[in-house]
Amino acid sequence: MPNLILRLALPSPLRRLFDYLAPAGVSRSALQPGARLRVPFGRREMIGVLVEVDSQSDVPTDKLKPALELLDARPPLPASLFKLCLWTAQYYQHSLGDTLSWALPVLLRQGEPAETRQERYWLANKGASVDDPRLARAPRQRDALKALAQHPHGVAHSLLSQLQLNRDSLQLLHEKGLVRVEVRRTQPHAKPAHWLAQPELPLNAEQRAAVNAVASGWDQFNAFLLAGVTGSGKTEVYLQLIHQCLEAGKQALVLIPEINLGPQTFDRFARRFNARIALLHSAVNDRERLDAWLAARDGEADIIIGTRSALFTPMKNPGLIIVDEEHDASYKQQEGLRYHARDLALVRARQEDVPIVLGSATPSLESLHNAYTGRYALLKLTQRAGGASQPRFLRLDVKSRPLDSGISGPMQQAITQTLAAGQQVLVFLNRRGFAPTLLCHDCGWLSECPRCDARMTVHQRYQELRCHHCGHVEKQPSNCPKCQHVDLRPVGAGTERAEERLALLFPDYPVLRVDRDSTSRKGAMDRLFATINKGEPCILVGTQMLAKGHHFPRVTLVSILDADGGLFSADFRASERMAQLIVQVAGRAGRAEEPGKVIIQSHLADHPLLVQLTEQGYFAFAEQALSERRSAGLPPFCHLALLRAEAHKPGQAESFLDEACSEAEHLLGELGLTGIELLGPVPAPMERRAGRFRAQLLLQGNARAPLHRLLNRWLHALEQMPSGRAVRWSLDVDPIDLF
Repeated sequence: MPNLILRLALPSPLRRLFDYLAPAGVSRSALQPGARLRVPFGRREMIGVLVEVDSQSDVPTDKLKPALELLDARPPLPASLFKLCLWTAQYYQHSLGDTLSWALPVLLRQGEPAETRQERYWLANKGASVDDPRLARAPRQRDALKALAQHPHGVAHSLLSQLQLNRDSLQLLHEKGLVRVEVRRTQPHAKPAHWLAQPELPLNAEQRAAVNAVASGWDQFNAFLLAGVTGSGKTEVYLQLIHQCLEAGKQALVLIPEINLGPQTFDRFARRFNARIALLHSAVNDRERLDAWLAARDGEADIIIGTRSALFTPMKNPGLIIVDEEHDASYKQQEGLRYHARDLALVRARQEDVPIVLGSATPSLESLHNAYTGRYALLKLTQRAGGASQPRFLRLDVKSRPLDSGISGPMQQAITQTLAAGQQVLVFLNRRGFAPTLLCHDCGWLSECPRCDARMTVHQRYQELRCHHCGHVEKQPSNCPKCQHVDLRPVGAGTERAEERLALLFPDYPVLRVDRDSTSRKGAMDRLFATINKGEPCILVGTQMLAKGHHFPRVTLVSILDADGGLFSADFRASERMAQLIVQVAGRAGRAEEPGKVIIQSHLADHPLLVQLTEQGYFAFAEQALSERRSAGLPPFCHLALLRAEAHKPGQAESFLDEACSEAEHLLGELGLTGIELLGPVPAPMERRAGRFRAQLLLQGNARAPLHRLLNRWLHALEQMPSGRAVRWSLDVDPIDLF
């Protein structure tokens, strides 16, 4: 009988498969693609995923090691998801083993059984009595036995502390034969008789048309771009579509951009549906994540809500995929497997033949282009739900005006009037910390990071200087390190400084800061939102965390302190991001009865982009931006791949990229490919970061297929280059930033 050769994908950056012999006693029928095996790898053991079984190998049979153990009777990844992982690895030119590792929960990567959690239950044995002579001098054991006797169905091990049952006492009772332990599989919740826990809201004509358009295409792939102004009731459209999906016996997957939106989305869905909802994101512990993942796979979760990695959650009966805030950059993974969850969600929806809805008030230019060219159906919501009016924009020219911690006099007056009317104010400044840098007024020294080409931010509360790029932290100096003088001044304003100044200007009102620093502790975000939702006059100061999907009905004034950042950036996407951010932040204003107002402070208040955005709206800006992109031959009218390299010594990264560029030019000639340009190598916009020198080479292609044909051959060549071993390099297919 010929040997069974197992071709495995291992969690390694190497873009290749590894051959092993089948474990002793395992039959051919038990070996299915997607199953996990424990294998020896060098001096350690690893968990690999079976890709295929063959009878031949390029490695001599006597050199092959046998796999140690087959871990799965059935593969944890369904065939459809396994197929998606194969596609992902190929498209993003990434190791298949590493791709499969991203798709599996941490505990499955570590070899845990792919089974729903089994809970231990403690029960009193039949005939066990508290009068047992062995308990005469053991009052704690006697009390524990008495408590167990009151729970004839047993007490779960995880609930012992809540019932004040001592585990040591129970263990001693177990040794005496007075109690026993039963292991039971956690029972899934039964399917509810009625899905709705609260009535649906009435839909306006546009919302109804959107729901009908999506619902008319159940059981087949269709892509819809739901472009609705902020506050237009996109979430209600999602909820009513999910209701129809549940009624059809299907599951729905909802992707959200930020962890912070998870609890409020979960609460809203839980209030509406009597459904089993699984929440998956990086803040959920490994055990809970695995339980939710398995519940979705086995059809025991009806709705799955999660951030980008939740895209890889298996579903027994997939029926609908929703990507909320589809324009958000956080859907793009920026290290390791550099996938874009929105783009992969479309691939998954096509493979599983289900409809997908991409929702946003400010759709990405790529999605708008796909809608305008007919790849997606465009569903527009132009009216705010409940009769709320659109906020009014005012551009405030602050040239030559004195600024108090970034706040002008007219802005202070507007805040005063809003608070006096009993309403709330949102002050937006997309820069956390106290000030962007520390300056010596005597010699001009600036607080620069020793490891990056960047300045360190002042964090006054902790008396620290922090680099927001590499994480370097040092104590704030009391005198200048260069000239020893003590006149050190924070320059510019961050959220900390704005919070401090607003608290002095408006001492009678609470000032609440919402940024990554203030919400890092567990429950901090919930406490802040609980205060905001009381509806009492207050000032919210925050970064883009405040711009995403939050509903603050009492906010009637949005103050944008600095709108100039995206107007002169080297990144061609900067103006698109700035426009999206301004519209999203502005959308927090006037979402209830009171009309909203948005004041934008700028030194360039007459800039054509700001004028067009505030007077004609986001779609007018987007059409103009698409026209400019078409003329310049930039995405979505071309396709990009970015080869990044970094090294400890200057020049090393460029040397590797020069060699890589020569190899790419050679392959272009050999393969006869046209329409592909090589731009670079050039130093990265921030050349030194975290102590490494960085450079990049950009590939720009008119069509996707020739570019990917080149990348496939090129990557194999790069992996063989000796110069590549002296640098750290990575390829980013469809990069969303060139930083």
